[in-house]
Amino acid sequence: MSKYQEKLFINFSLHPNNNMDFTLILLIATFLTGIFSLVKINNSIFMNISEFSNSIFPILLVVLIIRSFFIEPYKIPSGSMIPTLMIGDFILVDKNIYGYKLPLTNITLIQNQEPKRGDVVVFKYPENKKINYIKRIVGLPGDDIIYKNKRLYINQIEYTLTQINHSYDPVEIADGQVYLENNSQREYLVLNQTNQSFDFQYTVPNDTYFVLGDNRDNSNDSRYWGPVPKENLVGKAFYIWMFWNFDSYYSFFDRVGKTIE
Repeated sequence: MSKYQEKLFINFSLHPNNNMDFTLILLIATFLTGIFSLVKINNSIFMNISEFSNSIFPILLVVLIIRSFFIEPYKIPSGSMIPTLMIGDFILVDKNIYGYKLPLTNITLIQNQEPKRGDVVVFKYPENKKINYIKRIVGLPGDDIIYKNKRLYINQIEYTLTQINHSYDPVEIADGQVYLENNSQREYLVLNQTNQSFDFQYTVPNDTYFVLGDNRDNSNDSRYWGPVPKENLVGKAFYIWMFWNFDSYYSFFDRVGKTIE
């Protein structure tokens, strides 16, 4: 089992033990300020509340719509996606690329693109849907997957690995090596350590996706708890917009502005 905690914290100062999701809080706040802005009562206290609600309701509504249907920010707290994502990266996730969903549910209102091999996705952890994880899709529905000697084979096609020179934190890389993995459609970085390979073979069930962390030897992923159901997908990570980690080897300018491949 991975030594890393795999949770993805929502970037609004919410503690993972907090039972109330920020989206629910935002939805309630938007609803209440909308009601207070419409109702008129001849009372000084209520009039102040109504005036405040009038000013803040449009802002909350816009944030709710953007967060629910378009883009949502997250913070990376674990090393399971090194070298693609570092601890302290703040990322943006495209929430409508796979379909528009009803807020607070897994109900898809309008279908959009299908997920692709190599997509870095945020999803609801199958064993606890209150937790968001981030991994890379390596297997689509129906794919036959073989992982042997730290190499991926999808439908009998080997994903090539090319060792690269790098400037990543030697502490985070440890005794591992960074490679460029090519799935014939796109290239992305992965990290392999020198410990023994966790070999396996698997066929991806219908309407699910097999995901791995790019830090292949330190990731709690589909190898341990199975594939991700399609309805659990939240969106595709695409951009690093902020970096905040005083203990990191990297500076703000090393990380911010990078697209997520």
